[in-house]
Formats: sequence, C-alpha cells, structure tokens
Amino acid sequence: MGRPFSPRFAVYVAIVFLILGTVQLVASLGFYLAIDRQTLRDDHARRIAEMLVVSDRVHAIVPGQTAASMSSSHLAAKVAAAPSVNTSMRDPLLVGIESNILAWEPSLANRSMRLAMVGTPHGAKDLIGSIRLSDGSWLNFRSRDITSSWPIAWRAVLLTLVSTIAFLIVGLIMLSRLARPLRRLADAAEAVGQGREVRVHEEGPRDLRDLAHAMNGMQARIALLLRDQARTFEAISHDLRTPLARQKVVADLMEDRELAGLLHASVGEMDDLLSSLQAFMRAQHLSASPEPVGLAGFLREILGGYGGKVSLITQVDPIVRTFREPLTLAVLALVENAMRFADNAVVTLERNEGEWGIVIEDDGPGIPPEYFEAVLDPFFRLDEARARDTKGFGLGIPTAHRLMLRFDGKLSFATGKNGGLVARLTVPVA
Repeated sequence: MGRPFSPRFAVYVAIVFLILGTVQLVASLGFYLAIDRQTLRDDHARRIAEMLVVSDRVHAIVPGQTAASMSSSHLAAKVAAAPSVNTSMRDPLLVGIESNILAWEPSLANRSMRLAMVGTPHGAKDLIGSIRLSDGSWLNFRSRDITSSWPIAWRAVLLTLVSTIAFLIVGLIMLSRLARPLRRLADAAEAVGQGREVRVHEEGPRDLRDLAHAMNGMQARIALLLRDQARTFEAISHDLRTPLARQKVVADLMEDRELAGLLHASVGEMDDLLSSLQAFMRAQHLSASPEPVGLAGFLREILGGYGGKVSLITQVDPIVRTFREPLTLAVLALVENAMRFADNAVVTLERNEGEWGIVIEDDGPGIPPEYFEAVLDPFFRLDEARARDTKGFGLGIPTAHRLMLRFDGKLSFATGKNGGLVARLTVPVA
C-alpha cells in the first residue's frame, strides 16, 4: 500500500541549481584560464621587448655589462658570437609572442629574431630566443616557465569558486523556504484524501497562499458534505427502523411459525445492514482525541465478550498515546469479520520496526492474496453472485480501513499457516 519513492519537486529544482552552478563555475574557470594564457603571453612579450631595446643601448655603451644588467629572476641574458636558436619554431604561441614583441617595440622589426621553447626537468617550458645586436653579436635570452599560471588568474578562479559555492548555498536555502509550503500542501492533500481534516497555513508567495486558501475551503465543503450525508443516513435509518419494528410485531402475531421465522430473519438482516452502514458512515467523520492506552488491558476489555472463541496472546502491556474509540471500532470490526467465517481467532500484540501491531488470525477459509486490495472496497464480497448463505455485507474490513486512514494507522493482510486470514492493524500513534 506504500507509495514508491519519488524525488520531490524541490529535489529536482536543487539538481537544476547544482547543474547551473557547475556550468557557471566551469565556464568561469575556462574564461579565466583563457585570460591567463593571453596575459602570460603579453607579459613575456613585454619583458622581452623591453629587454631587447635596453640591452641594445647598454651594449653600445658598456658591452661587458649587457648580460649582467639584463638578467633577472625571470629572464636570463647572455651575449655570444653565435645565436643559441638557429631557426624560429612556427608554434602559434611563439608566433603570437613575436607579434606582441613587435607591437611593443616596432623598432625591432628589422632585427633578426629567433624564438623557440624548450622543456625543463620540472615539466615546465622556457622561452628561449636570439636577436642580433647592432655590432653583429647575438643576445641569447631565456624567459623561464612560459606555461606557468598567472597569479591573478588563480585568485580570480578562487574567487569564482567561493562565490559559486555561496550562490548555491543561498539558492538552496531559499529553495527550501519556498518548498516548505509546497510540502505542507502535499501532506495536507494526502491527509484530506485519507479522510482527515487538516488546517493548511496560508503562507508563502501569493500563488501558494491562494492554493492553501482554496484547499481549506475545499476541506470545509467536504466536511459539510460528509456531515450532511451522515445526517441524511441517520434520518433514513431512523425512519426505516420504525416499519421494521412493526414487521417484528406482525411476525410475533402470525400463526404460521415458518412464515413468521422468515419475516423475523428478513427484519434481522435489514437491521444488521443498517447497523453496518451506520458504523461505516460513522468511520467517515469520526473525531477523537489522543490518550494514553495500555494495549494489553485495552484488548482484554473489548475481547471479553467473545469468551473462548477469541484468545489473546501478549507478554507485555505497552502504553501508547493513541485514539481509543477508532482503535476499538477497527479491532471489533476485524474480529467480527473473523468470527463470521471462522470458529476461533487469535489476537496477538507484537512490535515490528518500532510500531505496535494488533494481529487477528482466524482458522477460516481466508482470502486469496489477489483480493487483499479489493476487500477494502465497501460491499465487496468474494461470492460474486452475492449469495446469502454467508453473513455480512462487506463493510467490516472497509470500516476498519477507513478508520486507520483517518487516524494514520495501517491495515495489511496475509495468509496464515492454516490458510486463514491474518489481518495486521498498526496502532496509530498521536
């Protein structure tokens, strides 16, 4: 009878939030890494352009100081008679750096300049190059780790990561606050479907407030309809019992005892039907307040009238805060159903998965498992021709089922070891 698990609406929206946040983060990281590569290339081109112009001037004035003056932690320079790079590599990155160098210093356009990349033991790559000086010698230089990440880009990446996480946290919190009224509405709708009346708090956005207001109005109309239905049936039942009472008197005065017996039986059957209908209708709108109930003593009290036909098995007497009257009516309806088709029944008090259950097992013919759902419908009988050779009107089990729905209990069935019906009633907890 339980519903299969299905993610809530808020879960789907949260997944969308996470996907959007992930896409935004990945896109931002790619964007900053692209900026990082461009910035890195521009920086190397600027440093080399400045060095080449300055070194050319220094070499013209103090030739012996050129290498020492131009070298730094990021750039190493050396003057030699031959170039360290024979031909330029046509790598797109090197072509871009060469273009940027000439953009920074157009005066270098007429110089012979060669660029290349070489690997380092640490897995990085250095930019090496050679350019002819004015006296015909060559200035060989090395710009270290051309593939290293730019510090400002890493700071931007970290900032993006933090802001994305903050955005997701704030978004999920807001989503949770927005979904709370939806969850309450869903719970209220399920409770209304089970016959309970739940006041829905009219809060949240206007659309949700309007929906909650409409649901409260719907519940009020359903409750009024059920009360009118119950009052109508009570009136009909009262009016029908008067002619039934007259028929009993007539049967008592009849001389033909066989005919009188048939009339008494028909009147008794009609009276039983009215009583069953009255109990079933009452289960639709019964109200009860929770109270502490000692289950073992409670069962002994309500089962005492059956004598030895119904035995109670329990080793404990737990006290549960539950609804006494609905529980009484549900247990009696199931026991009456067992007694209608069996000679004996056993009632057991047991605890399963943290819940107390009342199990009624009889030694009757039982119910085939394929009919476990169908017997919850009013007036359902296994004898489809509705033969009158068996008592009952198909209202006992539906009455217990309606009571459990209204008060958040459960009713389930199984087949006993001897083929009889096992009905397990989970005690509703307030």
